[in-house]
Amino acid sequence: MPRHSAAVYRRRRLVTLVAAIMVVAVVGVAVWLLVARPWANAAEATPSPSASASAPESPTPDPTAGESPAAESPAPESSAEETPGIVACEARDVEVAAVTDADAYDPGVMPQLSISLTNRGSTDCAIDVGSTTQRLTVSSGSDVWWTSTDCQENPSSMVATLPAGATVTSKVPVTWDRTRSSVETCADENRPRAPGGGASYHVAVEIGGFKGTTTKQILLY
Repeated sequence: MPRHSAAVYRRRRLVTLVAAIMVVAVVGVAVWLLVARPWANAAEATPSPSASASAPESPTPDPTAGESPAAESPAPESSAEETPGIVACEARDVEVAAVTDADAYDPGVMPQLSISLTNRGSTDCAIDVGSTTQRLTVSSGSDVWWTSTDCQENPSSMVATLPAGATVTSKVPVTWDRTRSSVETCADENRPRAPGGGASYHVAVEIGGFKGTTTKQILLY
């Protein structure tokens, strides 16, 4: 048998070594795929739906000591524009009343004032319940201490239907900060404070051109 040269033996050993390395690499990759299972997460994971954007809530009045926004309008069922043929409310059918969250208030507690509307008639009627038609007044005897329109901002109109026999009340009350109001002192932080000690005050209201026939008495301590 002819004897091969050293160069031939070196080539054969190199080929054998390369083949061995490739076998080891293939086995290693197979083991890694079996253990690590890189597709497992992709197969098992379920896409999480993106959070849907929430519709912004309608802003509500946030009365401060220096401002007197009108109460949020009562919420009759629908607007007159959505219900054609609805006639305007008449004074004989509409009852307006002042509503308070308490009859007496301890020192530092601010009265919350609202407006109640009742349709005493037998048919639905339309009325403007927007802030342009609302007015709340706090008096002590003949002395008017506070009026909601003195420092009112951005008044607006809103014609709505008041169903027959229904009573509605403004959703968000107006806070009286127990100070004397005037158009000249809206930004004044040192307005005169209403006396307490059991002093009596009366709340009068008006909305849609209709005035309350009575007032609501409150006591301040």
